Amino acid sequence: MAAAPVWSVDPRTGKPREQVAVEATAEEVDREVRRAYATRPALADRTARAALLRTAADILDESGAYVIEAADAETALGPVRLTGELARTTAQLRAFADVVDEGSFLDVRIDHADAGRTPPWPDLRRFKVPLGVVAVYSASNFPFAFSVPGGDTASALAAGCPVVVKVHPDHPATSEICASALRRAAERVGLPEDVVVLVHGFEAGVELVKHPLIAGAGFTGSVRGGRALFDAAAARPTPIPFHGELGSLNPVVITEAAAAERPEGLGAGLAGSMTLGEGQFCTKPGFVLVPAGDAGDSLLKALTTAVSETEPGVMLDHRMRDAFVTGVRERAELPDVEAPITPGPGGDHTVSAGYLTVPARRLAAEGPHDLLLEECFGPVTVVARYDSDAEIGAVLSRLPGNLTATLHLADGEAEDAGSGAARLLADLTPLAGRVLVNGWPTGVAVAPAQQHGGPYPASTSTSTSVGATAIERWLRPVTYQSTPAALLPPELRDDNPAGLPRRVDGRAEQPAS
Repeated sequence: MAAAPVWSVDPRTGKPREQVAVEATAEEVDREVRRAYATRPALADRTARAALLRTAADILDESGAYVIEAADAETALGPVRLTGELARTTAQLRAFADVVDEGSFLDVRIDHADAGRTPPWPDLRRFKVPLGVVAVYSASNFPFAFSVPGGDTASALAAGCPVVVKVHPDHPATSEICASALRRAAERVGLPEDVVVLVHGFEAGVELVKHPLIAGAGFTGSVRGGRALFDAAAARPTPIPFHGELGSLNPVVITEAAAAERPEGLGAGLAGSMTLGEGQFCTKPGFVLVPAGDAGDSLLKALTTAVSETEPGVMLDHRMRDAFVTGVRERAELPDVEAPITPGPGGDHTVSAGYLTVPARRLAAEGPHDLLLEECFGPVTVVARYDSDAEIGAVLSRLPGNLTATLHLADGEAEDAGSGAARLLADLTPLAGRVLVNGWPTGVAVAPAQQHGGPYPASTSTSTSVGATAIERWLRPVTYQSTPAALLPPELRDDNPAGLPRRVDGRAEQPAS
């Protein structure tokens, strides 16, 4: 049987643009994984890894107009959005190069032998080593930042791990272009091209996570798809870590005082955040607790005005569009659910933004309204109207894990550590990896202190996929005990020839500048 073709499709029309590749067979997946595996010794050179990341960023920047045009043709995300995403992606590559150069990610710790302790200590030296080949599953909604050149790939290469990317079917041509840039960067700095390879096709993705030479996996996508791969990773004869970002509701709590203080600003801000990128951000605020009464009414009036001014838009593909339309209809049919602005089809290929409202009491106990506590991908949010702080607490106690949770307060509400604001923040903290006050969750800064990941189903691990500590996913610690100096890795020798920051006998040491 001939291999199935992989087509680039225009989401604005639903028509195929060009054949890009063919779906990989199990034999081809095996070949690509083995090609990547063979590059591990070359990636052991930290200097070369840092150069690879910076050079890849340079090539992508130089090719900016070309790759943005390709991505827009496949995603309809628009040049403005994609220009920003590409800049974020290349900045992330350079940031990981800096992480590699600085070296603290190796977490070097040396405890010299101490016979005076009870019991005595032997000589112990610990650092972190690469896991091996990493499988990366691209996201649909970020063709750069969470795809071939994105955070999973950048952090894995920074750790010294070759990467096999399972391409997302929504942007295969863009993926091939970006992979070419990474492979050219590798060649330019003297590394094998196969430090990054691609495979296409659903079955190829399943075969990839099962391959015995794959040592870890990173995934961004749906709960159903991510959970299936997570289960497959755990069911292997040798289970591997699977760092999946799945689904997130990203709850927002707006206090009555905040709603009364700035209803127009909150309504407009919510509209902008929930419709950004046609509501296809993983951090979209999909569930909002708003007070019943006059203050909440004013906020919803402003929300209605702002959402009404939003033009219909194109989603990433027609399958997602159909799922959005169906999901909204199912939610709107529930008792006591109203749609001040009905979200749904805006035309043959577009969708219109809107929002649903429901009394918060409907969500305080298990029932059919639990559907409102599941992510609906697209430009819609659910507004739950609460009558008391007790209702807020009851609803929050039933929410699943999230990437983010947001609290909006009025001026002065945060001044007392024993206030209701402090209690609300304490209630939100167990729900998410990133907790915001007086902001909106869309937009994830690529910063060392960032946490992009949260309790399940937001993610399948406690790690982050954004920021410097994302590298930790692809490393494992090793301790050498009573090992002769001549046999130690350079990173663990007393004279510190690699010039690494480390802790020696419990004290932090920085390399001489």
